[in-house]
Amino acid sequence: MKSGGVDLNFTADNTCEKRAREEAYLRVLKKELIPALGCTEPIAIAYACARVRRLLGDIPDRLCVALSGNILKNVKSVVVPNSGGRKGARIAAVLGTVCGDDSRRLEVLEDVKPEDLALCDRLCAEPEYCSISLLETDFCLHLRVDAFSGGRSACVEIAHSHTNIIYEEADGVVLSKADAVAAPEQDDAPRFCLSDIVEFAQTVPLDEIRPMLARQISMNLAAAREGLRGTYGLCVGKTMLRTADGLPDRVAACYAAAASDARMGGCRMPVVINSGSGNQGAAVSLPVILYAECKGVSEERMYRALALSNLLAVYQKQSIGSLSAYCGAVSAASAAAAGAAFLDGKNLDVIEKTVRNMLADVAGMICDGAKASCAAKIYSAVTAAFLAYHLAAEGHSVEPGDGLAVSDIDVLIGRYGRIACDGMRQMDRMILQMMAETV
Repeated sequence: MKSGGVDLNFTADNTCEKRAREEAYLRVLKKELIPALGCTEPIAIAYACARVRRLLGDIPDRLCVALSGNILKNVKSVVVPNSGGRKGARIAAVLGTVCGDDSRRLEVLEDVKPEDLALCDRLCAEPEYCSISLLETDFCLHLRVDAFSGGRSACVEIAHSHTNIIYEEADGVVLSKADAVAAPEQDDAPRFCLSDIVEFAQTVPLDEIRPMLARQISMNLAAAREGLRGTYGLCVGKTMLRTADGLPDRVAACYAAAASDARMGGCRMPVVINSGSGNQGAAVSLPVILYAECKGVSEERMYRALALSNLLAVYQKQSIGSLSAYCGAVSAASAAAAGAAFLDGKNLDVIEKTVRNMLADVAGMICDGAKASCAAKIYSAVTAAFLAYHLAAEGHSVEPGDGLAVSDIDVLIGRYGRIACDGMRQMDRMILQMMAETV
């Protein structure tokens, strides 16, 4: 039997292999699809500072915060959630220290009171209270917080992912220390393959994916609707919705952009992230959700399309890394368009052509930090992704040999991952250097 271009005739050995792969994909979804309040880089700072305050037992007298260049890039211009519109690393650090709840992890700043903001402002006004410096590191996502109170001290260090603590120390005593100095290997991570992801989406028991995807739908739709109601950032979603004419592609792009408008503008609502990013979580899910609603497809098919889009986004980011000069809206939007193709009942060939067309079009959009214009990039990426899908649906695809295109879609995904991770390192350094010149 074939379903969507994938052979579903299994031997007993293949059935065991399929179930192992299914369980691995489910672990990926459970790990990746978690709620976060606000842009995840300032939230990582706030989390580390809340944690260091817990180690000290009180608000410190002085903070020293050292950040990798990519974290500095992403906190420079984005509003810290529940901060009343305040921006930057110092606000994130001090607010996390004053009132952050580290047990909430990426929702560490959920409960901020007016008196907390007042204290935060007083401490930020003291020039020596909180220093922000560049951390010399080979890791894109890396930060260290040292805190001092009287004769006491504490330190928290995070690397590789936003809440991954690799070192803790209190009063000179090492409390925890990761063995690995490089990004931790995921021994249980699956070997991604687009055809396997499509097969998983078609066949996984619905009850296995429904709870996590229902939360993604609920939270991300709420954030998008807030972005359409309020006045956040550039108002990309709200502005472009007036011209959408009810067309599914355009509505989908507007909702994804609106969620980013809200997030980058300090909205108090969490979203379910993908690959460590709330913007990518919005871009990978909302186009699928809105396209499904506009097309009137079943709830089950929408869940399965979301499973596909989320896993395909994680797959593409696996070789790119969590932070780079490559805008994650591209990988997220291409995955969402693949989800739209799935919603329309297209087979694996069309899904592959969709991804190939998208990467041949807009791959290489640069990331110059988290800020209001991220919503515009998401709108552009989702619009381009639907162009890629409609071309594929008509049988039109970039030919192997054109530019970087090859016939094997998994090889092609790997090629663009290498460009984003290795090829754009100099681009990343240049962006960071230019940002430093304007600070």
